[in-house]
Amino acid sequence: MTKHGTISTVEKGSIAEQAGIEKGDVLLSVNGQNIIDIFDYRFLVADEKILVCIEKPDGQVWEIDIEKDQYEDIGLEFDPPIIDRERSCRNKCIFCFIDQLPESMRDTLYFKDDDARLSFLTGNYVTLTNTSDEELERIIKYKLSPVNISVHATDPDIRCKMMNNKFAGKIMNQIAHLTENNITVNCQLVICEGINDGDVMVQSIEDLAVLYPGVNSISVVPVGLTGHREKLFSLQPFDKEEALEIIHRVSALQNRYLKEKGSRIVFCADELYVIAGIENPGYDAYETFPQLENGVGLLAAFEKEFHDAMQLERQYKKDVETVSIATGKAAEGFIRKLCHKIMTRYPVDIRVFGIENRFFGTTVTVAGLLTGQDIKEQLKGKELGNRLLLSSSMFRAGEETFLDDMTLDDLKQALNVEVIAVKNDGEEFLRNVLGEKI
Repeated sequence: MTKHGTISTVEKGSIAEQAGIEKGDVLLSVNGQNIIDIFDYRFLVADEKILVCIEKPDGQVWEIDIEKDQYEDIGLEFDPPIIDRERSCRNKCIFCFIDQLPESMRDTLYFKDDDARLSFLTGNYVTLTNTSDEELERIIKYKLSPVNISVHATDPDIRCKMMNNKFAGKIMNQIAHLTENNITVNCQLVICEGINDGDVMVQSIEDLAVLYPGVNSISVVPVGLTGHREKLFSLQPFDKEEALEIIHRVSALQNRYLKEKGSRIVFCADELYVIAGIENPGYDAYETFPQLENGVGLLAAFEKEFHDAMQLERQYKKDVETVSIATGKAAEGFIRKLCHKIMTRYPVDIRVFGIENRFFGTTVTVAGLLTGQDIKEQLKGKELGNRLLLSSSMFRAGEETFLDDMTLDDLKQALNVEVIAVKNDGEEFLRNVLGEKI
């Protein structure tokens, strides 16, 4: 088992390398203080003079005096990157997506993290139910801002019910404490029919909006339900009319907040507009896009990037090419609309395939949860042309592996076509469709 504080990388030419620190050494302390996590480390090594204590693989302990510029990095990375172990979630939420995963997937997908430090580092959403008062003070001490928080309901009883955790009801006190100490918070409400929608949703938004601008934004996201909910709490997906009702209620609040506070504060996830069958409100309605990675305004930003790119002269091949695009059912209509605009201007034949999610269940329609197996089975034997484009959101971060562990190369071989993972960027999408060099 890897020791706490094990060094995974020493940057070449860095202060640490010059001091004789090597990969596999273990960091014991800085300036005589033990290191709990990466934030302790960064805080302590910011000084101009530091005393670093490390343990070598043979058990020798070295104390190294280092003089440097203030805030200068000494060039170390750790395994795990956060130094401390990630904190797992102790809630049993009625809508938890991980509980709805099919069996026999890779172990890492079943880990439920609820670590506020990861919220700052990676943008994860946390509930704070697994965060002690002491840890909350560390967030404030190290100014770990912003923090993304899964609120779902501000009513204590309803939140406790949704999370199956009797300690979940103090969320407003926690958020108020953070914002009073200049920590910016982004909140999300995962909406479940008959539980925290309707008046409960409106009250939650109203309670959080009082803390603006400390509460920088609130997202309203429909619950995600897979086909693997055996023995789980009974929940139903939202239909068109219910999605429209949510959008109308949120729109009314947005209009009021814009007049009173200068910001809409609350935003609906793109998926709600897809379910409702209406256009998203447009680029300007998302202001600074505070929750883009949470699927809020992603389509509007993508479309703006696409239209800006269409205004420029493009370098494209004169011969007509056939290009295929595979996406989730939710984005199929949106992608078809953009492709129609491309084909009216450029000599390219584009074929869009909306892939049904059989792995997780047909109620899951987003592109990011498609698997290689579903794409392969539904495109096998199709005329795919010169290349097949897929959203990079389908792959594990930094890799070319789908959720079912099929790789991009596996799919290439199965379909006998060049397969390209395209970032969620409108200009890059256009350039890949036209075959431009990226």
